[in-house]
Amino acid sequence: MRIPLTRYAPREIALYGGVPLALGGLAAAWGLPALALPLLALGAFSLSFFRDPERAIPAEPGAIVAPADGTVTDVTDVDEPEFLRGPATRIGIFLSVFNVHVNRAPVAGAVELVRHVPGGFRDARRAEEASRVNEANLLGLRADDAAGAPVLVRQIAGAIARRIVCEARPGQRLERGQRYGMIKFGSRTELFLPRGAGFQAAVRVGDRVRGGATVVARPAPALQPAERRA
Repeated sequence: MRIPLTRYAPREIALYGGVPLALGGLAAAWGLPALALPLLALGAFSLSFFRDPERAIPAEPGAIVAPADGTVTDVTDVDEPEFLRGPATRIGIFLSVFNVHVNRAPVAGAVELVRHVPGGFRDARRAEEASRVNEANLLGLRADDAAGAPVLVRQIAGAIARRIVCEARPGQRLERGQRYGMIKFGSRTELFLPRGAGFQAAVRVGDRVRGGATVVARPAPALQPAERRA
């Protein structure tokens, strides 16, 4: 069965996936199972890491979807000075090497900020330290819903992840759930929502989410479209 692979890593797919599979196939043909099995396992794992499955994007009005696959590590109130410039709710997601690493837009809207932030490569499981010191990329969106609220996604490198890909550019428009980049190998993604916009988190620490498919926040009941029209 064909594995859908990301377009963001053609060289890595060829090097870490194609080469080990080819060498493993040759080793198997030469009757060297002790060599063939590790090579085939490495190639299969690499292809699995760079998989990019299609997702059913929720049509729920005002819903905020996960920008990445992984496990929710924190849902906390913070101050966000880079784009929201004020109080925010941060939803942190840790991506292990077994997760899909393609990032998706959490809302439909215009890209207003793309900024690379140089830094270190600490363990991405240490939420506060990784958020503070690691290399990152910021994507700021002006959401179509919630009266044009600003929404920020931070792609964060980890101890293994050493390259962040972001193809979005200021002035571009992204649809909810649209792919815009990836983080290669284990890493962290953070979503920042302005507290004044009335969003409510729909996930808790420990929840597993899927990028583009899992609703992680919704408008507060008083701000639901149906109630505003009433």
